[in-house]
Amino acid sequence: MTNLSRRSLLKLLLGSTFASRIFAGSTFAQTSPAQNKASNAVPSGPFTLPPLPYPPSALEPFIDVETMTLHHDKHHAAYVNNLNKTLAPYTDLQKKSLEELLGNLDAVPADIRTTVRNNAGGHSNHSILWKTLSNPGKKPEGKLAKEIDEAFGSYEKWKEQMTKTAMGIFGSGWAWFGRGKDGKLFIEPFPNQDSPLLTGRTPIYGIDVWEHSYYLKHQNRRADYVKTCVEITGW
Repeated sequence: MTNLSRRSLLKLLLGSTFASRIFAGSTFAQTSPAQNKASNAVPSGPFTLPPLPYPPSALEPFIDVETMTLHHDKHHAAYVNNLNKTLAPYTDLQKKSLEELLGNLDAVPADIRTTVRNNAGGHSNHSILWKTLSNPGKKPEGKLAKEIDEAFGSYEKWKEQMTKTAMGIFGSGWAWFGRGKDGKLFIEPFPNQDSPLLTGRTPIYGIDVWEHSYYLKHQNRRADYVKTCVEITGW
């Protein structure tokens, strides 16, 4: 019997097409970079990343371009993508707004509730943040200015209270200024990406004290960053 070569034997055992791939160096199926990217793509969904309402350089020198770009394009985008991915199997939840999701978390299945809380909160919080920063900062006017004076004593005391609240947060979170169901203004600390929407209240302005929001420029100097934030509030 004629001796079979290794190549011939593999062809007989595995089939010519697969054996040819072995000798061509492609034992396992290979995909192009585009195919790999598509396989890792986050499912599309009802929520989208809103564009910045100004160029990334608009808040210089208070917040640098690199931080703004990273914060918006990477961190905020991740919350949107994770939220869409989580809600992909739930067509009923996809129809709800951020306010509806966060305002009634008990209606969200328990196994995804924390993920929705974190990512819907992150998406909502950052969407508000971009709209409430301005260079140069502005003072509140009209009815809101009067309400701030009545609730906190003055706008300067409001800034002091926001600063104290932001500095008092251990770890990551937000200092939120908002309006309660009773119409009264409040300033409170919130952990992680929690939002006043969780308790049916209305967020107006928040200071994001997650390190990604300031570490590139301010390193560990949270106090400098918080001082900046209260000065570039855009009412």
